[in-house]
Amino acid sequence: MSEPSSAPAETLVSENYVLAPDAGQRPSGPTPSQSRFQVDLVSEAAGASEEKSGSSENSAEGTDPGAGGEEAKGRFRVVNFADPNGSGSAASPEGMPPEGLQNGDTVMSETSLHSSTGGQHHYHYDTHTNTYYLRTFGHNTIDAVPKIDFYRQTAAPLGEKLMRPTLSELHDEVDKEPFEDGFPNGDELTPAEEAAAKEAAEPKGVVKFGWIKGVLVRCMLNIWGVMLFIRMTWIVGQAGIALSCVIVCMASVVTTITGLSTSAIATNGFVRGGGAYYLISRSLGPEFGGSIGLIFAFANAVAVAMYVVGFAETVVELLKGADALMTDEINDIRIIGTITVIVLLGISVAGMEWEAKAQIVLLVVLVTAIVNYFIGSFIPVQSKESAGFFRYDAQIMWENIGPDFRQGETFFSVFAIFFPAATGILAGANISGDLADPQMAIPKGTLLAILITGIVYLGVVVSTGSCIVRDASGNLNDTVSSQFMANCTNASCKFGFDFSSCRISGNSCRYGLQNDFQVMSLVSGFSPIISAGIFSATLSSALASLVSAPKVFQALCKDNIYPYIGIFAKGYGKNNEPLRGYILTFGIALAFILIAELNIIAPIISNFFLASYALINFSVFHASLANSPGWRPSFKYYNMWVSLAGAILCCVVMFVINWAAALLTNVIVMALYIYVSHKKPDVNWGSSTQALTYQQALSHTLHLSAVEDHVKNFRPQCLVMTGYPNSRPALLDLVHSFTKNVGLMICGHVRMGYRKPNFKDLAADQSRYQRWLMRNETKAFYTPVFAEDLRQGSQYLLQAAGLGRLRPNTLVLGFKNDWRDGDMMNVETYINMIHDAFDFQYGAVILRLKEGLDVSHIQGQDELLSSQDKSSGAKDIIVSIDTSKDSDCDSSKPSSKTTSLQNSPAVHKDKKSPTVPLNVSDQRLLEASQQFQHKQGKGTVDVWWLFDDGGLTLLIPYLLTNKKRWKECKIRVFIGGKINRIDHDRRAMATLLSKFRIDFSDITVLGDINTKPKKEHVAAFEEMVEPYRLKEDNMELEAAEGLKNSEPWRITDNELELYRAKTNRQIRLNELLKEHSSIANLIVMSLPLARKGAVSSALYMAWLEVLSKDLPPILFVRGNHQSVLTFYS
Repeated sequence: MSEPSSAPAETLVSENYVLAPDAGQRPSGPTPSQSRFQVDLVSEAAGASEEKSGSSENSAEGTDPGAGGEEAKGRFRVVNFADPNGSGSAASPEGMPPEGLQNGDTVMSETSLHSSTGGQHHYHYDTHTNTYYLRTFGHNTIDAVPKIDFYRQTAAPLGEKLMRPTLSELHDEVDKEPFEDGFPNGDELTPAEEAAAKEAAEPKGVVKFGWIKGVLVRCMLNIWGVMLFIRMTWIVGQAGIALSCVIVCMASVVTTITGLSTSAIATNGFVRGGGAYYLISRSLGPEFGGSIGLIFAFANAVAVAMYVVGFAETVVELLKGADALMTDEINDIRIIGTITVIVLLGISVAGMEWEAKAQIVLLVVLVTAIVNYFIGSFIPVQSKESAGFFRYDAQIMWENIGPDFRQGETFFSVFAIFFPAATGILAGANISGDLADPQMAIPKGTLLAILITGIVYLGVVVSTGSCIVRDASGNLNDTVSSQFMANCTNASCKFGFDFSSCRISGNSCRYGLQNDFQVMSLVSGFSPIISAGIFSATLSSALASLVSAPKVFQALCKDNIYPYIGIFAKGYGKNNEPLRGYILTFGIALAFILIAELNIIAPIISNFFLASYALINFSVFHASLANSPGWRPSFKYYNMWVSLAGAILCCVVMFVINWAAALLTNVIVMALYIYVSHKKPDVNWGSSTQALTYQQALSHTLHLSAVEDHVKNFRPQCLVMTGYPNSRPALLDLVHSFTKNVGLMICGHVRMGYRKPNFKDLAADQSRYQRWLMRNETKAFYTPVFAEDLRQGSQYLLQAAGLGRLRPNTLVLGFKNDWRDGDMMNVETYINMIHDAFDFQYGAVILRLKEGLDVSHIQGQDELLSSQDKSSGAKDIIVSIDTSKDSDCDSSKPSSKTTSLQNSPAVHKDKKSPTVPLNVSDQRLLEASQQFQHKQGKGTVDVWWLFDDGGLTLLIPYLLTNKKRWKECKIRVFIGGKINRIDHDRRAMATLLSKFRIDFSDITVLGDINTKPKKEHVAAFEEMVEPYRLKEDNMELEAAEGLKNSEPWRITDNELELYRAKTNRQIRLNELLKEHSSIANLIVMSLPLARKGAVSSALYMAWLEVLSKDLPPILFVRGNHQSVLTFYS
């Protein structure tokens, strides 16, 4: 990122401020490059005098209306810029009050960023445009007082989003450019939020509903279905008054708990459109929300068909009674159903306002029908007595109080028939985007609808059971004479009727609660109104479902959870109507209407609704259990355990209604859940799943910290000095191979440079590269630090990386291939990092590839990164670039490692720009860097376990060969020994490995390690170290000491002679390695130790160089000499 220009800031510090004499005569303002800040200084006294004189009103003239509005609130003052050349009407600097410099805060400015959301406004603070600044507590400052507009996510209908001053603006030095990203608080919008902001950009003319018309009416219409008129009496006849009341209460308990849970979620923040899908997805995350959203929208679409067919069947029954059928019953149902759904579609497409008016009319008809029944129940008519309706009577009530299950019915089968009549409580929540105040409307309307409908259902149960007998023949001659009155025990006998004959003779009774589904029409004051009520109940439910399905589906499509359905996210008109969703819903409904057989699909629909209810209840329980500070519903009348009980009840009811449909529902939900989980949609809604994951992680980490380490539970937890994670892929891949699902891996990165550290960039990089690791399925953490040099940064990481027991215990470095080409002080730093690791009781691991590790200088090496980050926007494209090949230790500088977007090879690739062909060495380097990403095939991992370091040298290859990529590689063990004890040493090692339960293919005892190496190899070593020798014998003592102090890496003659035997051993070992392991897939070898302060860094580096030269990939390992293997159980 380029350095911000300091010119405007210098003006702030060095130039005098100038005052504009008249706001009305202010120039429009020079260009940013010409402008200087012009601050209108207002003291408390001046402010008071302005209010008295009214001059503040004059000063507001000429400003834009928005500024005037803020001025009226006493929030902002508007000033302009003075021309640095003196042009314009600016007063002289001498006119500035002496106390004007008492406040040094940067002024606050406002600009409107018209982003891709289409007119979305972001207020932020820069140094180049017209300046709004806050007058807080009588002082000129940009430090803002609390205001609701700072907390909005988007420019929602509730008001515009404002950006509070960032911490950088209030805290940083004045030469800092405020923020360059445009989003100072990191509030980048997701596609769904951008779409929501775009919707809200033109709020004029949008129809919004209150709690009565929007929620109460819809819920009541949906709950009062056909069951009320044609099945409720049959339920009373089967279960009796008492058990029917229990059935209604059980259903009401389920819906009431769900209503309470819905209310809690709906009042825990602003609710957008999408109903049940929005509530569940924002609470439990996209996995549950996406699976439920799809089946909930589909269930609503099919429910349209179910309700329309119910309506069509009633009409066909009337036509049949009048002998006016058009063709046959099935085809008439199809014809009438098709015409009906087309009319309902027309009402829906006409707009929510027309649909709401239609719902009001249907509710009036429905309520009239219910009142008509109750009025009729108080008016006994003699002609109706033969059909079983008499009047309210205690004997009839007592006779009907108990159950009389017939035809194989049971309590649960009758409950299963009734329960769908209690659903529909989400009808109001499903149009949450069309409610004026969803947080108030959803709880109030939903719970009141449940209460009213529940009371009416109970009233119908008691009423029908108290005035209608179970069986009646409809025959006026079934009267009882006075002489047989003593033998008649039925309640009808009291009224002179005996219907026992029809009941005994094969249940030929055609009337009564048990036999006549239309008995409410019989009882009512005017039976055609009951038919109208049935029509109203079916059509209103169909209309509500026809509106709910597209709204839910539109919200689902906007979130882009499933592919290929984004076309249905588009809305039309001032209300953002999902016309495409209406057409899709119409198509689904029409298909099922033409089938005209809904006996199979109806239970599945009920189960889909119940699955939604169960997850809503579970959402409240889960959010309460997670104990997230963000879970603060204003609706307080809920309980997490009651919600859990409600979720379990919903699941039980699912299986009671239809166990096969319940199983199918669960299979579908789980399949969709697995799909969405696998897809990992790039959304972050702050779900309770995240909150609970955090709580569990924190709890387990604390619990783990209270337990002492045990050797059986040792895991290599690696601090890998990768630099940027994509700059050393071989190092990253190899360590990830043995830490994945086993131990912790932290990618350490020391950021250095002469520039002042930009900690905001550091935080942004941390988030960005962590996403890159996750996208590459690398289970690691990226941890960058700023430091003056590499060693200091590595010390920071060695001390502070990790948390509790989740702390690194092994430092992993790349071998410094270019150690002879650069500044030898870098070698001193590199070797000191290894010493520091041992000082901190870490193990040390060094990987060397003969081709090198660092690929950051190769353009276009990170194609995978660019392709994966396309969807996240251009700012996420990261490619590491350097003009010269860097060393393979972590010594990168931010200025050389991260390019600007314009120089990114990923961008070049997208534009199909010509790329520079790779030279041979870079081609080999790139191929070598990818060798650990592939399956290794049959080969060997050669373990040269020369020194006992606690077992880490053996544990790492064991973990490695347990992984899929290395599964076919065999472990070969090489140990040192004496020629006369080779067999004994081999048997001893075999015994040890078998006790450790580590499989091996071969053990080789090297009896000739101490044999002198070849002279040409010794000569080559002498030639290599020659430039780094101190040669103190050829200079005075004082000069030698001075040179050694200034260049501590130099090798003294005494040191070289003292460690001659150790040097020869390293040379000899290289000869043996070439002899035995030249074709190994990987060599794992004990890292030779150098005593701190005794062996110079150049000599130690030369040992490592000669030991690992011209070999396959070699991994030096040295544990901290604490046991990491045990053969005890």
